Amino acid sequence: QVQLVESGGGLVQPGGSLRLSCAASGNRFSIYAMGWYRQAPGKQRELVAAITRGGSTNYADSVQGRFTISRDNAKNTVYLQMNSLKPEDTAVYYCNAPLSRGSTRVIFDWGQGTQVTVSS
Repeated sequence: QVQLVESGGGLVQPGGSLRLSCAASGNRFSIYAMGWYRQAPGKQRELVAAITRGGSTNYADSVQGRFTISRDNAKNTVYLQMNSLKPEDTAVYYCNAPLSRGSTRVIFDWGQGTQVTVSS
């Protein structure tokens, strides 16, 4: 079973940037599409960015043009570069492998997530 460890969150001012990392254990990481999800207080978890095995990406409308997902299969790591951050981006961010395209149903157990807080 793959285990996921997210890192890189923190407190940032509006307009700032953060880069999140998700390290996966195991040796089959490269066969999975991966996604970054977030959950704000009182809201459902949502998929904000996804990347296929081959590197094709897609984004939620709310982050299109501001966030960039990437992966390094040699390091078993997926990244989320977040620019032009807004207060509404505040949430706990998680990575996981979506069960199907665009799905919030996932393959692995959730990690602990990393908190992103955008505030002045």
